[in-house]
Amino acid sequence: MEPILHNRLPVAAWADPRTARLPGIQPLVRADWLLVDEAYAPQMALRDRLIAEHPDEVHALLPGAEDAAAELLETVLGDLAAREGFAVGADSARRPDGVEVVLDRSAPLLTLGRLVQADFCLMERPEGATEHVLTGAILCFPSSWTLAQKLGRPLGAIHAPVARYDAEIARRVQRLFDAIRPEAPLWRVNALHYLDPALYQPRREYEEKRKGGTRSPFLRAERQALLRLP
Repeated sequence: MEPILHNRLPVAAWADPRTARLPGIQPLVRADWLLVDEAYAPQMALRDRLIAEHPDEVHALLPGAEDAAAELLETVLGDLAAREGFAVGADSARRPDGVEVVLDRSAPLLTLGRLVQADFCLMERPEGATEHVLTGAILCFPSSWTLAQKLGRPLGAIHAPVARYDAEIARRVQRLFDAIRPEAPLWRVNALHYLDPALYQPRREYEEKRKGGTRSPFLRAERQALLRLP
């Protein structure tokens, strides 16, 4: 399969001290949280195929998270209606690549997965809990993790394999999650070296990863937006 590559990185995370250190959180203009770039068409074609062929691997939603998933879909549709290249109707939406997507509100995350390049993870803080928990996601482009293994886990457990994600980082991240306002989203970015350019790279926790270090031919950058739903 022909690799899907970008012409350039959106940001060099390692070159800016603000994004180079963990957690590297920065303010994000609300209108800029959803990106559409030169890789949109091939990435969306891949997302369509993954959702059609492997829905149980790229999608999950815990009982009780249905309202949050529905709210997220409506939030994204409202934003896309104002974006050039999208035509959002009552029952379907036309993408910039010309594909018409049926708006299946009974499967909000699967529908979202066919509209934009971004993956979406729902993080909710149950009553009495000290951390946010992953309650649902559409995850077509995992970077060495699996949705089935992380679903239902709190932030700290999700990041357990990350050596630099220590107790202090965990406390800072949780404070940031608690403080996010709907009108003031945040963002961060990471950059990882890969031998394989494939976007769909699920890998179970602590499963051995092919290592190439900085000599690896591909650099994978992930821009992560943090948005609180009203």
